[in-house]
Amino acid sequence: MMDQAEALRNLVKQQERGEDVLATRVVTVTSGKGGVGKSNFSLNFALSLQRLGKKVLVFDADIGMANIDVLMGVSSTYNLYHLLKQEKTIWEIVQEGPEGLHFIAGGSGFRDLMDLSLEQLDRFAAEISKLHGKYDVILFDTGAGLSKETMKFITAAQETIVVTTPEPTSITDAYALIKMVKGMEADIQFKLIVNRASDAREGKQTADKISMVSQRFLQSELPHLGILPDDPNVSKAVKRQVPFTLAYPGTEASIAINQIAKRFLEIPQSDTVSGGVKGFLHKMFRLSR
Repeated sequence: MMDQAEALRNLVKQQERGEDVLATRVVTVTSGKGGVGKSNFSLNFALSLQRLGKKVLVFDADIGMANIDVLMGVSSTYNLYHLLKQEKTIWEIVQEGPEGLHFIAGGSGFRDLMDLSLEQLDRFAAEISKLHGKYDVILFDTGAGLSKETMKFITAAQETIVVTTPEPTSITDAYALIKMVKGMEADIQFKLIVNRASDAREGKQTADKISMVSQRFLQSELPHLGILPDDPNVSKAVKRQVPFTLAYPGTEASIAINQIAKRFLEIPQSDTVSGGVKGFLHKMFRLSR
């Protein structure tokens, strides 16, 4: 069986031979509390990136409320559980959604991940490492809040998008999450999305409020990635189990998220976000052992 080190060595050989190995960005999408539209953002953000020519994989890492497949109106045959139980390979649990979007359903598998033996962790790492270079962006849609599992994924990834709404509780919980991660001295590049803003002014005020507090008390910049309007067509799309960028491509939310995807790709990557899947695995397993 190929171990983690051998898998990573093979990736290096692929690069030396000039084979198709993409510079994979590993990004977590999270929120301080549930109900802010985080998973809906992840799904439609991924579709927008894909329409811009990027190869994208969505990894549903929400243990309690895994619902990416429900939002797409598709049924996932396999999930992470089948990989951890050695019943399927990584490529066998990669499913296909609308417009050919690749995704991996999480289910209970992520809870099992935290209790694996060293041998099982090595096998998991070897399988996940196969994703490196095959996608431009891998999005981990994590659970909301400050759970142990969510913290592991945030601190292992290179970039984290925090989704909030203008509601005071959402703002407070988003700041609390950022504060906790910063307290762990994790070198994470945070970016902020304000969802369900009544207008551009409210969205900007919300973003400025969190950014100001983050700068003052955490000495940390919090770039504002974009604002999504409180668009009634979004909830209509959820009820139809169709991503809103597909159901209503001309609606305000679809236009806004397309702009956010373009802005995301225009942001220069620093050295701290260049580790890809290999960097993610290194941090994840350093934290797990």
